Amino acid sequence: MTNIDKQRRKLMVAGGAVGVAGLAGCISSPSDNGGSGGDGGDDGTSTGEGTTSGSNAESDVSVGMVYATGGLGDNSFNDMAHTGIKKAKQELGVQFQNAEPSSPSDVENLQRQFAKSQNPAYDLICCIGFVQTNALLKNAQQFPDQNFMLVDSVAEKESGDLVKNVSNYVFKENQGSFQVGYLAGLLTQQDFSAGKGATKSGEKVVGFVGGKEVPLIKKFEAGYKAGVAHAGEDIEVRTAYVGAWNDPVAGKEAAVSMYDNGADIVYHAAGGSGTGVFKAAQQKGRFAIGVDSDQSKAQGTAKFSNVILASMVKHVNEAVFQSTKNVDDDSFKGGSVNSLGLKEGGIEAVYGADLGSKIPDGVKSKVEESRTAIVDGDIKVPTKVDE
Repeated sequence: MTNIDKQRRKLMVAGGAVGVAGLAGCISSPSDNGGSGGDGGDDGTSTGEGTTSGSNAESDVSVGMVYATGGLGDNSFNDMAHTGIKKAKQELGVQFQNAEPSSPSDVENLQRQFAKSQNPAYDLICCIGFVQTNALLKNAQQFPDQNFMLVDSVAEKESGDLVKNVSNYVFKENQGSFQVGYLAGLLTQQDFSAGKGATKSGEKVVGFVGGKEVPLIKKFEAGYKAGVAHAGEDIEVRTAYVGAWNDPVAGKEAAVSMYDNGADIVYHAAGGSGTGVFKAAQQKGRFAIGVDSDQSKAQGTAKFSNVILASMVKHVNEAVFQSTKNVDDDSFKGGSVNSLGLKEGGIEAVYGADLGSKIPDGVKSKVEESRTAIVDGDIKVPTKVDE
């Protein structure tokens, strides 16, 4: 941001929050508990503006956050993004505003309202999730002076050119999924018990529960299946898609069916629906693997830590923080693609807080070897199930 822009920003912030009123009913206030915070209306949203109170720095930057459908409180993807902007508030002193679309059709309007706002005027709009791509292609070109960042997709014109005011962040989820798949494949071949879970002697079956059957989640599945096969070609992988990001009942039903049919361990990439997988694991005395955040520690899922072997952590938080920092220090680069995997620290497999110490050292050593092999290029992890 130039000095002129910063002076303009100070004047606008000093003028109050009148411009936010047009977003009422769609915007929710930031909170420190991983949830949406505020007093929810009938549609589960609330209004409020992030401030710099309690921060260690001062900044004139304002950020609009448009989350993926499923909303805050998923203890997974959206909450990781929320963690990133809260870190930016604390460390940089930025202001931010949350918006939670109730359906994909809401996304375009929420992006546009942030871009049109003048009091405050938003220096960056963070678009969390691939479902925002088409709307962003329209809005970014309609508002060429507005900075945007996009997670899990690339804003690319039909010509193949990248939209110049969008910084894109994509992740190599297949790599981390390979590691947790390898872990699941190794353990299902052993008699292993820890916490409230145990493998079923003589069975070599694991499972995968996805949210919606879209290319992104198929990438998780592809990596997971490849990791399982790396542990043993004869291990069966059961797969189900529940068709929603926030349906724990459907997630539980899918996982229960897998456990009843011999699965020892189920990995989910289903957002809030994955909470049902953890419930099923506890009910059936089996194991589960979390996604996006360390779900053995996340506020809403830590109660399942006695069955969570590991989580495939996707550092959306750092993408949000870094893009915000780039705006704050005038180094934001639109028309760029940031690809983050194991090597870059954007993806990592972490062991569960309660069960990690119980996993045999020999298994952990093999999982670590797989990480080295992936980073060095000795293991090529597929991005599609049929590769």
